[in-house]
Amino acid sequence: MGCNHVHNVHIMRTVNVAELRSHLSSYLARVRGGEEILIRDRSLAVAKIVPISKTENYAEELLELAALGHLRLPETSLDLKSFFALPTANIAVERMRAAFEVEREEG
Repeated sequence: MGCNHVHNVHIMRTVNVAELRSHLSSYLARVRGGEEILIRDRSLAVAKIVPISKTENYAEELLELAALGHLRLPETSLDLKSFFALPTANIAVERMRAAFEVEREEG
């Protein structure tokens, strides 16, 4: 009785902190080439280096914010047809306005 399932397995390169420090340029070259690298500190995964999306041309400000961890760049393009087919909230306009005003006041 064999298994007929096919799984899409993604093998990620892992590296310990000392190795990463010693060969940082080499690992960054791999990331530029599309690889993701998992960083371990004493066998515990602590971070992941991933390439910035190659499919979009992002403004420099967005790339900087992504590098700082303030936002994540999308991994795929937005399917506008599916997005606008999503159901909308059934909220009275006045109630929505009031919620926005409270949010603005709270900052």
